Amino acid sequence: MEKYIYIANDMRNRILKGEFASNDQLPFEKDLIEEYSASKMTVKKALDILVNEGLIIKRRGSGTFVKSLSESELKKRVVSNQFRGTTALNIGKTVESKVLEFSVIEANKEVSEKLHIEKGSFVYDIYRARYIDKEPLVMEQMYMPIDLIVGLKKENVKGSIYEFIEEELKLKIKSSHRTIYVRGANETEAKYLEIEEGSPVAVAEQIAFLDTGEAFEFSTSVHRSDKFSIEVILSKD
Repeated sequence: MEKYIYIANDMRNRILKGEFASNDQLPFEKDLIEEYSASKMTVKKALDILVNEGLIIKRRGSGTFVKSLSESELKKRVVSNQFRGTTALNIGKTVESKVLEFSVIEANKEVSEKLHIEKGSFVYDIYRARYIDKEPLVMEQMYMPIDLIVGLKKENVKGSIYEFIEEELKLKIKSSHRTIYVRGANETEAKYLEIEEGSPVAVAEQIAFLDTGEAFEFSTSVHRSDKFSIEVILSKD
């Protein structure tokens, strides 16, 4: 992960978690340079990402401040942050992947319907186990159209696929439809999640979309129940 992306992800998480509130002044660039052991240009690129996202604002001669966001705007950004993936949400921790399957297959009826593509279209078939600081967290089964997510390689699958999509392909991830339920772990899941077969796991089925409206991912993520939580925002107009 590029250093400026790391810094932007960390600062975004700190803002959305409330460490820096609306209208708070962020540390000066010289302090961020020291905190992250980064160059001035790297820190500037990181802050520019957050400026473009509408999270912070630079005031000439005064510094950089968290933008004054309405409650609804902040909620949208919190939800959006959930789509950034495991790597972006676990800054400062070691995120690793064990790739169990990475191939190109013809989409079956279910996959083609979920991704809104013709049956038989070629998709990546990705199955991996993900670890945070050496501890197993989640098993991910993912399908992505190869003509939309072009040039995905095994080295990308070992890291952050979302980072590859946004930073390398310059595509913008916009939203997802997610269904969550609980069931017992099967033999493979129990092995890689280091739990007993039949133990409860949280399952998240997701269809994710780009800002063009195109579905780029159909996935099923199986989480250890003791390490799974989800933030749900309810509001009344």
